[in-house]
Amino acid sequence: MKKIVVASDSFKGSLTSLQVADAIEAGIHLELPDVQVVKVPVADGGEGTMQTLVDALCGEYVTCQVYDPLMRTITSSYGIIHQNGENTAIIDMASASGITLISEKERDPFITTTYGTGQLIADAYSRGCRHFIVGVGGSATNDAGKGMLEALGCRFLDVNGKTLAPGGKSLNELSFIDISEMDKSLLDSKFTIICDVCNPLFGEQGAAYVFAPQKGASPAEIEILDNGLKRFAACVKTQFETDIAHLPGAGAAGGLGAAFIAFFNAVLKPGINTVLDVLCFENYLSGADLVITGEGKVDEQTLMGKVPQGILTLAQKYDIPVVILGGAVESRQVLTAAGFLGVFCIQSSAISLSEALKASITVENLKQTASQIVRLLSFHKF
Repeated sequence: MKKIVVASDSFKGSLTSLQVADAIEAGIHLELPDVQVVKVPVADGGEGTMQTLVDALCGEYVTCQVYDPLMRTITSSYGIIHQNGENTAIIDMASASGITLISEKERDPFITTTYGTGQLIADAYSRGCRHFIVGVGGSATNDAGKGMLEALGCRFLDVNGKTLAPGGKSLNELSFIDISEMDKSLLDSKFTIICDVCNPLFGEQGAAYVFAPQKGASPAEIEILDNGLKRFAACVKTQFETDIAHLPGAGAAGGLGAAFIAFFNAVLKPGINTVLDVLCFENYLSGADLVITGEGKVDEQTLMGKVPQGILTLAQKYDIPVVILGGAVESRQVLTAAGFLGVFCIQSSAISLSEALKASITVENLKQTASQIVRLLSFHKF
């Protein structure tokens, strides 16, 4: 073997994607010191995506003051990468409007807002970004992106011309959406939304009924929130002749997906596909003899839009074999039937979960497992 590509997700609670790749590289070089190892940190659009992309593409981090879901000032951050002569902002909406920013007792989608997400976009726009890649997982909100749009100059008015209160409940009073003060060039910018849910805006499979309970809504409140989303959709259709009611993904992040579609003509894409596109991952596969991927737990869910599944799909285009490593492994037959050459658990002995998650132990287990894999394959002149 002359070239091995290592592209793994993080091992959550233990190692970042890059740390996993470093450990696997060390294991490979124990047996094959001269082989070229190309390390590509990857994420699936969820937690850690912004850091993965910024680090992999030598971008920069930007910090700024924004409002959290309850309109309290916090310090948040996003990334800027420079590709093809343009500045692209990488934003995790959860860093400003996420559920982890508030306590369980504070969860209340009646009042939580995406305003801080809009502030991140505004700051990136002021720094010359005209392409925005936004991850919309982990929200604390159900406001249909109203707060985000308000931070960008939009006004949401009731029948008397009064500005609506923050949050999802007030959408029931919506009468008019005023975009006259929004920057047209921002509206014409390119927005790519990392979205792994297909839920519509409202209804039994919509944002309120499916996701609001975990954000603190009671059954009675869910119905009110759902009606607010219907009202928002009706106003958008009346004023802008855009029907967002039943679009797949419109219900993402409490309706934030709908706002991006309606006002920015955004494209919603699965997380791993977006990440691999931005990384130009196929370029790394040229001349590769083997790809090693992995994630903390490997099972049937791995084939549902996770990092290893995305890696496998692209590698299969070039007939490059892929092996997968996991801290815990289930469903080996299902995974090998899907195309993985081998499925390997890195644990070397029976230990507690807390021990298994220790970074030093995970590094050593990855190193030894990778070493044994390439030893076996090189012995058979793979």
